[in-house]
Amino acid sequence: MNTPLLNCDIGESFGAWTMGRDAEVMPWIDCANIACGFHASDPSTMRKTVALALSHGVTIGAHPAYPDLVGFGRRSMSCSPQEIEDLLLYQIGALEGICRAQGGRVQYVKPHGALYNDMMRSEPQLRAVFKALAGYGGDLRLMLMASRNNDTALNLSAEYGVPLWFEAFADRAYDADGHLVSRNLPGAVHHEAEQVIAQALTLARGEALTASDGSALQLRVDTLCVHGDNDSSINAVRRIREALQALS
Repeated sequence: MNTPLLNCDIGESFGAWTMGRDAEVMPWIDCANIACGFHASDPSTMRKTVALALSHGVTIGAHPAYPDLVGFGRRSMSCSPQEIEDLLLYQIGALEGICRAQGGRVQYVKPHGALYNDMMRSEPQLRAVFKALAGYGGDLRLMLMASRNNDTALNLSAEYGVPLWFEAFADRAYDADGHLVSRNLPGAVHHEAEQVIAQALTLARGEALTASDGSALQLRVDTLCVHGDNDSSINAVRRIREALQALS
């Protein structure tokens, strides 16, 4: 069994407003998806988050989004494929500059929020994301959602030479296609630590989840997304890490 990496959306504070418990969750994760200023964060927060990740030996990834600070990047925007490519290049480059100044580098990209969900439902948008990473170079990986059928992503990966990490969520419900259930629907987010840990272990063992329609859902999982914004989530991440170590 290949133990999945733990990744966390991080560095989402903005100016005087603090989001998340970055210092507490960082020791327990493998990959930090660092916000790049469009849905959250600012240059100083990005610098501090990069330094924190480097001090813990955590792999750094860019977490680009639609330009939507007010909506935290969770609202879809009508962007052309060219605009999406440009948005990604801009944000990856900003984080890369801050990384280089501290002796690090961006090693992967995980789009955020509505952009992440939209690209999984639109091949032109997904292709734009692949084009951005291929054009940027540096052997960047793309972290994207594992679904029931990953053929489109795998074909684009081969076409553009961009390696993939397929991601699953320990604390989210899935629909029959392997997409995340909308946060607007009841039961979309798992809040109980025991439920989150149980789903993480099910995914790590390569076992099927139960989708929202009751069907069995098998997902390819290279990395698990966890969250660290409150006491219970920090505790869940720690327990997931310990449980995964026991499995390996």
